[in-house]
Amino acid sequence: MKGGTVQISWHESKPILSLDFHPSSSTLATAGADFDIKLWSIKPSESQKLPTVTYLNSLSSYHSSSVNVIRFSSSGELLASGADGGDLLIWKLHSTDAGQTWKVLKTLRSHHKDILDLQWSPDANYIISGSVDNCCIIWDVNKGTNLQTLDAHAHYVQGVAWDPLGKYVASLSSDRTCRIYINKPHKSKGIEKINYVCQQVISKAEQPLFKNSKSTKYHLFHDETLPSFFRRLSWSPDGSFLLVPAGSYKIGTGSDAVYATYIFSRNDLSRPAIQLPSASKAVVAVRFCPIYFNLRGTNSDGLFKLPYRIIFAVATLNSLFIYDTESTLPIAVLAGLHYSSITDISWSPDARYLALSSQDGFCSLVEFENDELGTPFSLSDGKVSDKDIKSLLQTANDTIVPIRNVGPVVDENSKMQAEGADCMIIESVNTGTDLLESRETSAQRKADDSDMIKSTGSAQSAMTDSETNEAEEKADKMAAEATVNVKEVVSDCRKKKAEEVDDVATQPTGNVEEADLGSRKIEAEDKAEKQVLSSGSVKCGAEEKEEKPQSSLDATKSGPNEETAGKQISSSKSTPIPNKPARKRITPIAIDP
Repeated sequence: MKGGTVQISWHESKPILSLDFHPSSSTLATAGADFDIKLWSIKPSESQKLPTVTYLNSLSSYHSSSVNVIRFSSSGELLASGADGGDLLIWKLHSTDAGQTWKVLKTLRSHHKDILDLQWSPDANYIISGSVDNCCIIWDVNKGTNLQTLDAHAHYVQGVAWDPLGKYVASLSSDRTCRIYINKPHKSKGIEKINYVCQQVISKAEQPLFKNSKSTKYHLFHDETLPSFFRRLSWSPDGSFLLVPAGSYKIGTGSDAVYATYIFSRNDLSRPAIQLPSASKAVVAVRFCPIYFNLRGTNSDGLFKLPYRIIFAVATLNSLFIYDTESTLPIAVLAGLHYSSITDISWSPDARYLALSSQDGFCSLVEFENDELGTPFSLSDGKVSDKDIKSLLQTANDTIVPIRNVGPVVDENSKMQAEGADCMIIESVNTGTDLLESRETSAQRKADDSDMIKSTGSAQSAMTDSETNEAEEKADKMAAEATVNVKEVVSDCRKKKAEEVDDVATQPTGNVEEADLGSRKIEAEDKAEKQVLSSGSVKCGAEEKEEKPQSSLDATKSGPNEETAGKQISSSKSTPIPNKPARKRITPIAIDP
């Protein structure tokens, strides 16, 4: 795996707000605050450098405001783009003598304010869009009409997702709720029409702090102070589970919030089945790899019962985590790639590339080697039915760590980090220097964690009646100490934020040669200086939007000022790569609210 930030003028140094790969090629579309949509060709690198990015063409002169989201249809023949002011355009690919060009097919107008997210239906006949006007709209693309308006949210709708099996749609809002709608078609004049009604409103969950104590309810999602316009949620490609960002919870009343991503099983969409804690920043987008992979036989967690591996990416404001369904540990963690917040992520159709965009005006690309993520899994009929999913996906309740035990686990992780727990380190410089890797393994750590959980269960089952009361008292005491431990761990993470911004840690998937960090230190600095000098000063910042609702989100689309950008570029030239990079390990924790 190699990659980094590509230092080219993507959108005239304006914030890049969305990107998406064409479903049948390596063409990447990007959209930004310069009112433009641009197409790029991504090709593999011939050396240890970044993938080659070539400009193809631009879809300008149609949008008159910032383009917040772009998505290709499943066939790749259509492209939808949503912008400020409520404009939603449908583009169609045309073949001419000069080559292929995109032309506007339809303009859909019903939203009164900015469109922040959209998603195609599996058959590409419909689109669901979310807007600052607090509404979701389901569109008939062929007729260009508004089929249904879902207006139950009380604040911005910042993320929408369409179930690949066509049964559900989901929306996520800054009113701290996620709504699941189910399709209950009705007939009109003998014609069956789609009709989505709200089935679940996911907002809070119960949290038992101590044994025999009264349960308290806590909010599952971050409020409107999250400094991002986007909360891009996503269904898995087989529809087996829903991945929802912007999670936030507190272990106790006196502890700081822990940011997380929630996994909802298709069997029970009323509450999270698993949670994946992130670092000190909120999660803003999630995206699934379109390819299934064969199992590697390393699943010791028992959280998923699928005949294949599904890989997905989770983007926080400043980092990127890559997971698979066979392990609760991330297989890769990338950080320090951008000066400003991440806005969107996308996988190429062959899983060769992973792209992410940022408000600093740049995109980063990660290139995977052949079979690095695994060998592709072939589906017999190409699809997985709803009936199959119910039998395949199961969450083993006896292996899920309750929320009350998160504290000791986080504390244990912190202790292991201090002792130098095995991990794979990747150092990344913002000017696009190569990623450095070192060889380690986490097999022993997983075995220790498993033994600890098993031994705890065995001890509890062997207790006599006289020992039970004493054990309960110890458990309550441990939970109380855990609350303090989590608070200290989170506080320590924030204090070391400046040191962590240039670190990129990853959990290895195999043995790799140990890199000589000291010998490559000088080479990385030389590359940084050359690239910064050649690229010139970066013009950052988009003009502030007018007539925006009063919110902490109002300034998130404007990039950093020139003075800040200058300092950041200067620091990237002078900051050396540490010889002993910080070792980081973040353990996803499953919950059962």
